[in-house]
Amino acid sequence: MSLSPPAPREALHRRTLEMVGYQRADGLFDVEAHLVDVKTYPFTNTDRGTVEPGVPLHEMLARMTLDDSMTIVSFEAATEFAPYSICPQAAPNFSRLAGLRIGPGFVRAANERIGGIHGCTHIREMLGQMGTVAFQTMYAVRHRNQAERGNAITTAEPARKPAVLGTCLAYATDSPVVQRMWPEHYTGPAAPEPPP
Repeated sequence: MSLSPPAPREALHRRTLEMVGYQRADGLFDVEAHLVDVKTYPFTNTDRGTVEPGVPLHEMLARMTLDDSMTIVSFEAATEFAPYSICPQAAPNFSRLAGLRIGPGFVRAANERIGGIHGCTHIREMLGQMGTVAFQTMYAVRHRNQAERGNAITTAEPARKPAVLGTCLAYATDSPVVQRMWPEHYTGPAAPEPPP
């Protein structure tokens, strides 16, 4: 399924965001993010003069290093392009994220350390998505390690409610996905009895 055909239009702004999760040789994990904003037209900027089409207005990089408990060991950020010459000074403040654990409340806790005047809006915007990439990276590693050990791969510990429940349509407690993966947490209608 794709989007409907668009109305006639002209592109004005493009944001690209790339994130990659890595397993390091030392047993830690890196999530790297790269954000770039460009315009399709020239414009004047007080700190940079004329910014030509295709030249980044914003270009930010971030690397979050985690241990296997999803705790941030270190966080490095850099600003390559920004609208104001002062902007790169916010990047070192992101090292304050070390010690935070990725999980419920992560973005709120991160904003307490690097929110408002202590951070950069665009690097902060990447944090939630970097957390998601960290989960995806760790899931693949956990999956692979269990397969290599010959263990059965389970989607959740039976005694614990999966954190993803209620986070999207597929994980609604009355969805067929939850019925299949976590029947003990399923709240939808019971399956009809098979005919005799």
